[in-house]
Amino acid sequence: MQPRVNRQIRKSPVRLIDVDGTQLGVVPLDEARQRAEDSGLDLVEVGASANPPVVRILDWGKLKYEKEKKAREARKKTHVIEVKEVKYRPSIDEHDYEIKTKRARRFLETGKKVKVTIFFRYRQLRRPELGAQILDKVTKALADVGTVESRSRLDGRRMVMVLAPLPADTHKKQQDTATKKSQKPSPAPTT
Repeated sequence: MQPRVNRQIRKSPVRLIDVDGTQLGVVPLDEARQRAEDSGLDLVEVGASANPPVVRILDWGKLKYEKEKKAREARKKTHVIEVKEVKYRPSIDEHDYEIKTKRARRFLETGKKVKVTIFFRYRQLRRPELGAQILDKVTKALADVGTVESRSRLDGRRMVMVLAPLPADTHKKQQDTATKKSQKPSPAPTT
């Protein structure tokens, strides 16, 4: 909500603050407007809920521009995390499982969250443990690139799990330790 400016301010008397921040005390609204006009600036209501309302003499256009500039900067710094979905069935074949898991791995490596969904149909609803086994299998397969952010139980006809990507430095450390283990020389045979 925009603050009231100049003629939009209705309550009188008001507590007036000058351009440099000094308080001029409680004055009638007409006098506050006249002082603002004499200085060539605007009268802006900064404390509407106070009794009497607090108004300040300042350049409204400049203040509005600064607020918009800060909002633009804040929008630039926000990071939108994209969520991709990978769907499985309780009776999925091994090849299909591998393809979908590779796709989930690729999403996690690019920094996106992955929503793993298990869809149940008809009689499959009687065996929710099959879905839980697939979620466990996916979690183990992607443990080096992602962590479980949330996991739900059977919700209607589906089971959902959200995987978040590991921070880049953690992922790199895991890769480094794996390469060091593979490069470790085997012990010399003893005779």
